[in-house]
Amino acid sequence: MTVETEEDLVALRKIGGIVADCLQFMGKNLEVGMTTLDLDELAAEFLEERGARSAPILTYGFPGTTCISVNHEVAHGIPSEKKIKAGDIVNIDVSAELKGYFGDTGGSFIVPPVSADKKRVCDATRAALKAAMAEARADRPINAIGKAIELVAAKHKMSIIRNIGSHGVGRALHEEPEFIASYFDPRDKRVLKAGMVITIEPFLSTGATRVSEGDDGWTLYTRPKYVSAQFEHTMVITRGKPLIMTMPTSA
Repeated sequence: MTVETEEDLVALRKIGGIVADCLQFMGKNLEVGMTTLDLDELAAEFLEERGARSAPILTYGFPGTTCISVNHEVAHGIPSEKKIKAGDIVNIDVSAELKGYFGDTGGSFIVPPVSADKKRVCDATRAALKAAMAEARADRPINAIGKAIELVAAKHKMSIIRNIGSHGVGRALHEEPEFIASYFDPRDKRVLKAGMVITIEPFLSTGATRVSEGDDGWTLYTRPKYVSAQFEHTMVITRGKPLIMTMPTSA
C-alpha cells in the first residue's frame, strides 16, 4: 500500500496502535503455567473489544488469533495447550484489521530466569531492527534494509534466518513488496518509495539460517539447540525517518 491521504495515515496509526497495545498486553500477562491458548484468548478479547479482527484468521484461516511460538518454534506457532515454562523464549506476532487497514507487529519475550544466550539474541535483534529502520527512506534501495541487519548480526555474532522476511502491508496483511530479505541481496534492484507501507522484522539466531515447516502446516521451527528472536514494526516510508505505525498508545 502507498499512503495517499491523511485519512490513510490516521487509519494505519489506529490499527497499528491496537496491535502494538495488544502485544504489550500479552507480554505483561505472560506467566509460567499458562498455556499459549490462554494467552491467545486474552488477545482475542483485547482485539474484539476494539473492533479489530485477527489478520491471520481473516487472511489465511489460521487456527488462532495470534501466532505464538515457543523456544525453537520461530514463527507462526499455533496457540495450544502447551504450557509456558520458566526460561522459555516466546515470540508473539500480532496482526489485525480495522475498517480495511492492517497493522502487524511482533516481539520476543523471555520468561525468567533469563539466560545469557536468550538475552544476547533479543538485544541483537532489537539493534538490527533499529539499524534497518534507519536505512528505510524514500529512494534508498530495499536491499539496504538487509545490509543493515546483516552488519548488526555479524557484530553480535548472530546468524540470520534467511527464508523469512519483511513485506508490504496496509490494505492486506501481505502486499508488495512481498519479500524483503534480512540479508544483503545484490540482485534486488527495488527502491523504497515515499508513502510505501512495509514491515521490518529481522529474525536473528544463535546459529540457525533457515526454518522448516512443522507437521501442522503452520509452525516454523529450527533445531532445538538454537535460540532465535524477532521484533517487528509496521512503518510508512518518508524522505526522512520512517513513521512507525505500531507504537503502543499506553505505557
